[in-house]
Amino acid sequence: MLGGVTAGLWANRYGRRGALLRNNSTAVVAAALLGFAKMSKSYEMLIVGRFVSGINAGVNSGVGPLYLAEISPVSLRGLVGTLNQLAITLGVLVAEAIGLSIALGTDELWPLCVGFTIIPVLFQLSTLTCCPETPHHLMLTLNDDDEAEKALVWLRGTEDIGEELEEIRVDKVEHRNAVKFSVADLFKNAELRWPLIISLMLQLSQQFSGINAVIYYSTSIFEEANLSEAASQYATVGVGLVNVIMTFFSALLMDKLGRRVLMITGLAGLFAFSSVLVTALVFQGSASWLSYVCIVAVVFYIIFFATGPGAIPWFYVAELFAQGPRTAAVSISVLVNWFANFIVGVIFPELESSLGVYSFLPFVVMLLGFLIFTVAFVPETKGKRIEDITLLFKTSASNESSKVDLTYRQISEDVSSSVQSSGR
Repeated sequence: MLGGVTAGLWANRYGRRGALLRNNSTAVVAAALLGFAKMSKSYEMLIVGRFVSGINAGVNSGVGPLYLAEISPVSLRGLVGTLNQLAITLGVLVAEAIGLSIALGTDELWPLCVGFTIIPVLFQLSTLTCCPETPHHLMLTLNDDDEAEKALVWLRGTEDIGEELEEIRVDKVEHRNAVKFSVADLFKNAELRWPLIISLMLQLSQQFSGINAVIYYSTSIFEEANLSEAASQYATVGVGLVNVIMTFFSALLMDKLGRRVLMITGLAGLFAFSSVLVTALVFQGSASWLSYVCIVAVVFYIIFFATGPGAIPWFYVAELFAQGPRTAAVSISVLVNWFANFIVGVIFPELESSLGVYSFLPFVVMLLGFLIFTVAFVPETKGKRIEDITLLFKTSASNESSKVDLTYRQISEDVSSSVQSSGR
């Protein structure tokens, strides 16, 4: 949460690429604390290492999708944005695999397991340093038109960038002439408030779907379904593999079917199979085959999570906001996401102990609410320029304001007419 809420500050001060590269310093500190905790016989190093690692994850989860959204052409923005979630699911799968007892999940080797985070750091330092800063940040924030043009040529692999460069120049003029933005405007201004509400609801739908209850406690869920401890661990890794594969297919479909369609499909599937999971857990004592239904329900639950709610909330927020308020909106939405993640991680064990097999029931109810909200309020952004998307909310806010003005004038006229009638 702390990392997420500061992501916007990092992105504005150091640039999107610069923030990601500098954030590796926190990952190095975390890897050192975690990896050498056993040697130092210090549980305090483990606690501090996890804290620093959390800051690193929060910053990355805010700045990463922002960088991807700003370097992507409109036609591929959904695909590229989904790659962020694909990387997350791949990281989860690798963590689950190396944490097995036949790998590094042993009394002797676990320091290597928790210190493994240094590997992605080395990979990013050797690759991202070769990539440019985003053209939007270079031109709109740093006023460096030449570097922005060079970056766009590098990213597109062609000199034919005139149309896209002109669009960024138009954005620059609008950004320069725009009213000075403050974070409070996200809540006070109607044309910013609705995109923020949508962004936050999508982030909440991701976490309150119960996904991290499944991820964190999937092994115990499988054990309750009467699998052995070893089989439960392998089943958990299998679920992680399914998540990676389906996120990959979701990336391919994102710019063909659209964000809204995939989000609705994902939430509907999550609602259906979390309902099946609860039902199977409740009645598995009366029929042994229901244990296998639990496993199937978890697998399909992961499939539908990867279809929409897994990837879309991370990059969708960057699509809904113009350059000025974008980093602040991203920071707030990431903060809400990690706070919801924290709530699920803390509350689910209590739900398990108090509600038992009904512990997933609250998620079922919330999923129904998120599905209704998405159908009613979430717009499609596929194939639209960010400027066109923000204009949609400006028009909506203007129409809303006009309706309020008309209502006010009508009331005033009615009151005036009533007073005149009374006078007569």
